[in-house]
Amino acid sequence: MVVYQGRVFSVEVDKVVLRNGRETEIAIVRHRRSVVLIPVQDDGRIVMIRQYRHALGRDIWELPAGNVDAGESAEAAAARECEEEIGQVPARVERLGSFYPTPGYCDEEMIFFRISGLRPAAADSPHQPDDDEEIETRAMLIAEAKAMVSSGEIVDLKTAYALALV
Repeated sequence: MVVYQGRVFSVEVDKVVLRNGRETEIAIVRHRRSVVLIPVQDDGRIVMIRQYRHALGRDIWELPAGNVDAGESAEAAAARECEEEIGQVPARVERLGSFYPTPGYCDEEMIFFRISGLRPAAADSPHQPDDDEEIETRAMLIAEAKAMVSSGEIVDLKTAYALALV
């Protein structure tokens, strides 16, 4: 039974019978698939974003990411999110793998992509940041981003994992 329906996710509570025969309630966060981008510039630097995350009450550095819309391929979502979040259009979108970050209570699948061949988006592009996003971008060396993970400056798990892929 759906107990909450929001813009980004819903929450269901199901009564299930476990393998041992016990009956219990399990809450599940239902979330669309998402894409995580590793945008690599021609000079080898990656593009990170800084944005406010209300759940944490602060700005954080992370890699661009976003949801896959209904009827959209993950590759198309990756290209769209690249344009929306960093204002760049990719020539190449390379799938690196997909993972479930919190399978104990959430069905979100995160699909990781290396994005390259970046060029500026058209001035009249329909792909802009969402209304609730204020994004700062910064190109940095991969070593610099990894150092930010080690120092605790990057606290976003999807970003820390993605940096291990490059």
